[in-house]
Amino acid sequence: MIARCGFGALLVTLAIAGLAVGTSEPLLFPSLGPTAYLLFATPTHPAASPRNTLAGHLIGVAAGAAGLTAFGLWHTEAALSHMDWARAGAATMALTLTCAGMALSRLPHPPAGATTLIVALGVLHTPKQLGLILLGVVVLLVLGAVFNRAVGVRYPLWKAETPESQEETARVGA
Repeated sequence: MIARCGFGALLVTLAIAGLAVGTSEPLLFPSLGPTAYLLFATPTHPAASPRNTLAGHLIGVAAGAAGLTAFGLWHTEAALSHMDWARAGAATMALTLTCAGMALSRLPHPPAGATTLIVALGVLHTPKQLGLILLGVVVLLVLGAVFNRAVGVRYPLWKAETPESQEETARVGA
């Protein structure tokens, strides 16, 4: 498991980093790290499924954008070394909406909490950058799925099987 996790992270990160360097676009960003860990260390856990991963990051991006909008920060640069009340409010609102949105939709993906802060704090905040965040997530999911399946892990194509669906599959197949 340790070798699979490390090797998967190595190969996929190198590929995404190569795409980022080749395109000069921010396809590699902090919240991909914990997402990669979930995909390679716990690939069959619901939080690592493509459905939860994509939905979580989408909720995070949308909530971060809502925070930027609510506090009038769309056209300001990131100010990580100096926090003001507007930026703190945007980050608080974004993280609250992200946590509530994932809980409400029952699609948890904890790394999305980092994505929403990346957006609300202004690190990546233009419409193009928001799209690139989601593109980076999709690339990670595709490469992670290919790697996991290649090494024999039954990584889900969309959502993780619940114990109930596994029992149903067993009954239908029997």
